[in-house]
Amino acid sequence: MPRRRPGALRAARGTHAGRRPPAWARELPPVDRLSTSVSAEVQWTAPGRHHPLGDLLRRYRAFLRSPGSGLRPTRAVCPAPLCALDDVAVVRDELADAYRALPPEARYALGRVLRLLDAEFRRRTVFDRDAATTDRSGSPRPWWHRRLYAYE
Repeated sequence: MPRRRPGALRAARGTHAGRRPPAWARELPPVDRLSTSVSAEVQWTAPGRHHPLGDLLRRYRAFLRSPGSGLRPTRAVCPAPLCALDDVAVVRDELADAYRALPPEARYALGRVLRLLDAEFRRRTVFDRDAATTDRSGSPRPWWHRRLYAYE
């Protein structure tokens, strides 16, 4: 088998096996605190997502900007997809899905943003010792679902 050239190896690490985002993706407004190139990657990689990454990050930040030291998430009151985003844990689920779908460079940049937001979320919310550690299918629930909710 012939050896792969260094340029081919670098291209394979990039977006879509060497394809760069098109020019229109670079002209879109940047996603919350991400560089222009990473924002273009996000726009190019996840065009079919139900909720734009920028909107999800805005919702997560809005929850964390709420006044008070002890924040309590609220559960969504209706099952509609847009109403489900009233629960910050669902927003964080969507962000986790987006994170896993991104190419390495964009994943790293989004991960830096999420680590800061998650640290604030952990600091300002209370761990719920009585919360279920697994979901209905037996899969472990992420830590952001095991926080003390309002009205519980």
